[in-house]
Formats: sequence, C-alpha cells, structure tokens
Amino acid sequence: MLDWNTVIRLANEGTPEPDRVVRKSDEEWRAQLSDEQYRVTRKKGTERPFSSEMCSLFEPGLYRCVCCDTLLFDAGEKFESGTGWPSFTQPVKPNAVAYHADPSHGMTRIETTCNSCGAHLGHVFPDGPPPTGLRYCINAVALQKEKAALDRATFGGGCFWCTEAIFRELAGVHAVESGYSGGAMENPDYASVCSGTTGHAEVVQLQFDPGKVDYETLLARFFEMHNPTTLNRQGPDIGSQYRSVVFFHSAGQELAAQKAIEEINHSGRWPQPLVTQVEPARQFWPAEEYHQDYEKRNPYNGYVQRVSIPRLNRMKAKFPDLLKKMTCTRSL
Repeated sequence: MLDWNTVIRLANEGTPEPDRVVRKSDEEWRAQLSDEQYRVTRKKGTERPFSSEMCSLFEPGLYRCVCCDTLLFDAGEKFESGTGWPSFTQPVKPNAVAYHADPSHGMTRIETTCNSCGAHLGHVFPDGPPPTGLRYCINAVALQKEKAALDRATFGGGCFWCTEAIFRELAGVHAVESGYSGGAMENPDYASVCSGTTGHAEVVQLQFDPGKVDYETLLARFFEMHNPTTLNRQGPDIGSQYRSVVFFHSAGQELAAQKAIEEINHSGRWPQPLVTQVEPARQFWPAEEYHQDYEKRNPYNGYVQRVSIPRLNRMKAKFPDLLKKMTCTRSL
C-alpha cells in the first residue's frame, strides 16, 4: 500500500514502468481534447475549485485518464476533502500514476501525472484519511468516469464460514471471499488471527451488482445475520477476530452504515446498543483455500451443522424474495 514516504521515493527515483505507453504530437492532443482539457492535462493547468459536479459524486465506478483512457482511480477510494477538487486515497495500481517534484509557486509539491501518457492530473498531499494518509487532489477535467458493473462490500460478523454462506445465497451478489482485515500483520494466516494478537477480524468481501441489490439491503441482512450487540463475540466464538465490523469502501457506504446503526439503536430491536465498528476498508487478505465455501464443502462438520446451517436456513425462511433463483434450503 502506498504511503507518503513511498510517494517521495517514487518522485525522486521514478515510478515503475506503466502497462502501456501512449505518445501523440501536440497537434494530435489539441485535436482530441477540449480547450479546457488540453490546458489542464497538456499544459499543467488547474481548473477552478468546485467547478465540477464530480467533487460530490460518490457512486461506484472507475476513473480513467481523459487523454489515453488508462484506468487511474476507483470510486471506492474517493472521499470528500472539501477542497473543491475530486480527491482519492490511492490509485488503482502502483504504476498507474507517476510522481514528480513540482517547485512552482514558491513551494515544493508532488505533481501527479498519468504514467501512460504524461497527462497532468493534479498533486498528492500527506493529509488524507487512513489507511494511506494520502490525498490525491485531481482535476476533474483530467478524468472520465465509467460506471462499474460491480461494487465491493466488506463485513465482519463472527465466523466467516457463516457469513459467507448467507451472503452467497443473495441475488445480486456475484462473489464472496472469506478473509482477514483490520489488523497490522501482513499475510496473516488462520492460526495467527485466532491467537487474537494480529488485530485482524474474520471478514467476507463481496462483489455485488448495485443494479440488483443495493448496499443498504446488504447492510440490513448483515445486521440480521449476527448479534451486533455482543463485543468481540458471536455465539460460541469469542475473541476480537469475531468482532462486528463494517469496512466501508466509499463515503456513501460509511454514511449508510452509520445511518443503519442509528436507526437500529432507536428502533429498540436490541435491548443493548450496537457495538458494530465502522472503519475505512483496509488491506483484505484472502483466507486459506480450505476456508472458502466451507459450509458447502463441509455440510457434516459439527460446527456447520450446529451453527452455520441453522443461521442460513433462518435467513432463507425470513427473506425468500432476496434469494438467488434455483436455490434450495438444506435440512439437517
């Protein structure tokens, strides 16, 4: 993951080679781009702050270079900085954006350019939100947005065998992967996470189609499938790795999670207040292969029969309209 020290090093030593290189003459760029696009991207101009609706656009999608169509940013890394320019916490790939020391205007800043065609994008600053601490301040006119077919969601609600099995059955959910997130240890494994010393939680990361199931529906099912009032515990599973947590991938997801928690607390559905944590998405580490599809692969496992399958069947009975077609409820 990029951080400020890495950015400084790349500005001094050079960015990794891009996946492709696009070269055109100045005349070709002039013919392709609008006057404002040309001024900003090819002549290092700056658009007026708050001049684009893109600043307040947080829908899922991808942002490409307006000059060469190189993929630069994911909307999941976009946040409201209040500066008047679209802001991101990191690019989609380490070699998508190039970095250059910029001594203009009596100060030294780090300029960002498209690593494929050299288009001026903006600057990067060390005052962004975690986990990178970076703010990529980008001219909206240098970007073009395409709507993503799928969005991401990451939830921790106890043992990932159970949560994976339930989410996998919901219509609009294309993929579910069990893994670990929220801690400091790199490349954690099941044994280290179970020790409770890594800071990681057992989580599932979803790939879902917002046109078929919205994030609010996924949140609602998440809060239905586990007890969000027990701290670091779900049923027989005890430890911080089993904590209730929502890792949001966008400002919209953060607001939706906070709103859901507030509404549930006010509803009186639970006698105690929710202890669910709402945190920015961090590095997701996929769990070992034998944990994937665990409930489906191990239907006669004792834990699966006592805990996973009953939870899955309760959700199926309660929300039959949300299930994928051609599914059947397992019986013990």
